[in-house]
Amino acid sequence: MQESAATSQVPGAAAPLPDILPPVKVRRGLSGFIYRHPSMAIGGFLLLILIFIAVFAPLLGTGDPNAIAPARRNREPSAEFWFGTDPFGKDIYARVLYGARISLIIGFSVALLASIAGLAIGLVSGFIRWLDGIIMRIMDGLMSIPSILLAVALMALTRASVENVIIAITVAEIPRVSRLVRGVVLSLREQPYVDAAIAAGTRTPLIILRHILPNTIAPVTVQATYICASAMITEAILSFIGAGVPPTIAPSWGNIMADGRALWEVKPYIIFFPAVFLSLTVLAVNLLGDGLRDAVDPRMAKRL
Repeated sequence: MQESAATSQVPGAAAPLPDILPPVKVRRGLSGFIYRHPSMAIGGFLLLILIFIAVFAPLLGTGDPNAIAPARRNREPSAEFWFGTDPFGKDIYARVLYGARISLIIGFSVALLASIAGLAIGLVSGFIRWLDGIIMRIMDGLMSIPSILLAVALMALTRASVENVIIAITVAEIPRVSRLVRGVVLSLREQPYVDAAIAAGTRTPLIILRHILPNTIAPVTVQATYICASAMITEAILSFIGAGVPPTIAPSWGNIMADGRALWEVKPYIIFFPAVFLSLTVLAVNLLGDGLRDAVDPRMAKRL
């Protein structure tokens, strides 16, 4: 007691630490989720709004998006036509709302199909050594071709439709997922629990499904968000150059911008509004992907 009292009286001596540290305030509920993952919250909120717009486009729109009216062609944005009209007299506002359907359907479909196909290919290639060289050389050949050129080439062999656009973009995106999954599997198959399963005589399909597959779901889910955003951009490019969804089938943001490219200098609103919606959608999906990456990767997660 005398020693501690003397120490506390020495000038310049450090103050003793408190015996009990104050409790750390942990945020819970919705506010805590938003605080920990702001990019996921913002991206998810924007994406929900865009999905709402796509689902309820008939109620939110102002009329038939494909109705041609030469008498009202190239109208400026006004109270009657919020986004103006295109060279065919079509209401751009209605077309932009319906275009959200095409972009979201293609984006989600490509992300789902490419993830499933790439996951299956990556699991087989990463775990079965003698197939790895054959499969990866095929994937390398596909990746050596830019995705846009590969999609254009595939579309040139088929008729223009939403289904063929989805297939063409999916084929171009599968190698990205398969190489990601292969890299994860190569590290997982060297783990002790996999060696123990092999030593116990467990069949290869069961090892893949029970021990390897669950550990690949998180990175594939994150990659799927980026594939979704990339597919939307690719679809817009294909439609813009006339190799995607034809405007006679359904309006998409790409073919809406294609209708106004000749009038860009005098009627920029024809391209501006669909471009803004496309940018917001891609931004929302990318923000969601960044948030998922931070949530599933403990090295990048935000600690409170």
